[in-house]
Amino acid sequence: MRETKLGADMPRTPSWRLDGRRALVTGAGRGIGMAAAVALAEAGADVTLVARSAPEVQGVATALRAAGHRASAATLDVTDAESVARFVRETGPYPILVNNAGTNRPAPLTDTPDGDIDVMLDLNVRAALVVAREVVRGLVAAGQGGSIIQISSQMGHVGAARRTVYCASKHALEGMTKALACEVGPHGIRVNSVCPTFIATDMTRAQLERQDFRAEVLAKIPLGRLGELCDIMGPVVFLASDAAALMTGASLLVDGGWTAA
Repeated sequence: MRETKLGADMPRTPSWRLDGRRALVTGAGRGIGMAAAVALAEAGADVTLVARSAPEVQGVATALRAAGHRASAATLDVTDAESVARFVRETGPYPILVNNAGTNRPAPLTDTPDGDIDVMLDLNVRAALVVAREVVRGLVAAGQGGSIIQISSQMGHVGAARRTVYCASKHALEGMTKALACEVGPHGIRVNSVCPTFIATDMTRAQLERQDFRAEVLAKIPLGRLGELCDIMGPVVFLASDAAALMTGASLLVDGGWTAA
């Protein structure tokens, strides 16, 4: 069958390719952060992976380079605002940010110590604000647009027992996403979130190995399965690319239907 070219008046599908764009991924040594870094690198981005654990991010970056992709790694504690500011100033600007670093310590609120509250809010909210602030500063100074992708959660849209602090942090991240999108839109910077359901990672493995908990989770997911790391990769590339050029202040719910039920 002979191919014919589309006429000049026909629309063209925007590219999902990210060739020539620099990306910063926090918490990139494992789990969702690692998957995001791999996805961006495979789409052509030059990816900088950061985390507190040097061996993990160095290992991922080395594997990506061995596969022919562009990747580098650095040790960075995103809860240290001065270190974040210095790192982004010295290595940026970054037209793509995946603001992924986060944690959870599930427990009834009445059993949650102050230290756990501080850890979750410091990493999930304050650090996310600081990293986004520094990336935005760099982009505005350089006169560049960009895409900030917040790794949030379905728990930023619903509530759940034993997750009061975590839900509070992710609802805060969703509010930050909307407000920042309004603030930086005039600079050509888009801000969106990806909200996964339970993904099989090191952080969730112990919980999901409990058959009663696993069954409870699956009962709330209409598609009937847990998320996998690959389920996050397409949404991240989409939001980073020109295919999402008119999307900002939005949440992509990658939750198998949890929040629809």
